[in-house]
Amino acid sequence: MKLNKAIIALAFSFSAYAYAQDTNSTTNTSEYPNTFSSGSANVSKFTQESKRFNDWSISFGAGLPLVQSADLTSIKNGNGGGSNLFGYSAYLSVDKAITHAFGLSLQYDRGETRQGWFDTKDAIPAMANPYSNPPAAGRTQYDAISIIGDLNFSNLLRRVDNKSPYRWALHGYVGFGTIAYRAYQKSVFTGGTQELMSEVKPFNLKSMFAQLGSGLKYKINKRFDLEARAMYVETGSDEFDGGGSYLGGGTFATPVNTREEQTTDRFFNFTLGATLKLGKHESHLFWHDPMQELYYKIDVLANKNQDIEVCKSGDKDNDGVCDDWDRQLDTPAGARVDGAGVALDTDLDGVIDLYDKCVTVPGPVDNQGCPVEAKAPVKQNISGTVEEINKTLEGIEFELNKAVIRPKSFEKLNHAADVIKSIGGDAKFLVIGATDTRGGVEANQKLSERRAAAVVKYLENKGVNKGMLISEGRGKKDLKFPECDPATKCPEWKNEANRRVYFQER
Repeated sequence: MKLNKAIIALAFSFSAYAYAQDTNSTTNTSEYPNTFSSGSANVSKFTQESKRFNDWSISFGAGLPLVQSADLTSIKNGNGGGSNLFGYSAYLSVDKAITHAFGLSLQYDRGETRQGWFDTKDAIPAMANPYSNPPAAGRTQYDAISIIGDLNFSNLLRRVDNKSPYRWALHGYVGFGTIAYRAYQKSVFTGGTQELMSEVKPFNLKSMFAQLGSGLKYKINKRFDLEARAMYVETGSDEFDGGGSYLGGGTFATPVNTREEQTTDRFFNFTLGATLKLGKHESHLFWHDPMQELYYKIDVLANKNQDIEVCKSGDKDNDGVCDDWDRQLDTPAGARVDGAGVALDTDLDGVIDLYDKCVTVPGPVDNQGCPVEAKAPVKQNISGTVEEINKTLEGIEFELNKAVIRPKSFEKLNHAADVIKSIGGDAKFLVIGATDTRGGVEANQKLSERRAAAVVKYLENKGVNKGMLISEGRGKKDLKFPECDPATKCPEWKNEANRRVYFQER
């Protein structure tokens, strides 16, 4: 009977860590505490140079391989014949944890599978007509070298607010490598002797194989783990089980090589092993929670009356994040912080929550993070009007590479319309669009023209007399900060300032 089985595929997701609210140090002379003056400017990029965990280990173990999908299998064959046949296996690997949730291993496997109707060490069972239904037995000795990816599901799915230690971890594995084997067969056609049916040597295209599966680890102490694994091995060969044609001493062939029409033989490998964690630190990265930095000792866990040792590296600013992981070592006292120790700024307006009078609503630094109420339009001279309009329009935003004004800028434009309408008379203004130095000259010129025209159209729709405003685009020829050419020479806030729409008296 033909067997159609799909090989299970593991999907790996590499955890990427984003460090929230990273800010560049900027001089700010405001009397109000803000992101740039309260310690948040001293945010350092995270590195592992001062890590306090181990990330190398050696694993070894032994187990029982069972040929599951082949011409000859280890699991009881059909037609009432045979019994379950167990071989042996062993593995040794060198493991490197790359992140707290993913690692790589270089692994060597050695073993022997036994398959068919009987063990090759036993005599051929007596049958009424052995040639019409010949019993056969196979034995395969193999050696394999592979690179294996290790996904730590328990760390990947662990809640960052879970501060308790844990001792069980579920791992997923997938690997590829090269395999060498010698497959033997014993049957009536071989005269009751074990004959070498096939041999494959490593490091060639015919010797490639794959394996995947899962393991459950238990942490004994800081040095040793125990693990039970179940791996599914795709050998890459239809001759691995030894169920092919007998090639010695005759021209006949055993019928067993036609029982399973497939391109490759496969087997399960169930193992029990141990991991020796190398290094001088208390914890290994796979058992280490990078968001909490808590160090638990075995004797502490056994004796709850003892104090738990937290933050071996210290906590200079007492924000609850250890210095080795803290990207802002001078957080103001009382400030709430994220997992990297950076003071929170919920509305991202540059005023940290500790000093923000309007935590959820953005507002300027000089108004303690609260929005400024729109002032009633007043009569003023043209020069004063231009100055107020430009102050109002500072920071209006458009869709990326488009002349579509974002709704968050409507309030500023509405205020500008009120100011223009209050001046009255024959006043006329230039509405000028400008860009930064990224992109081509022609594209930036057209984009600046469209954006300036979009502002004019919006203001006219709000009641500004037609003819008072004339739009003009200057592309990247009119830089507020001329030193930003090219744009890579300047911080992003200067490039944002170059991308603007402003007024001039005409």
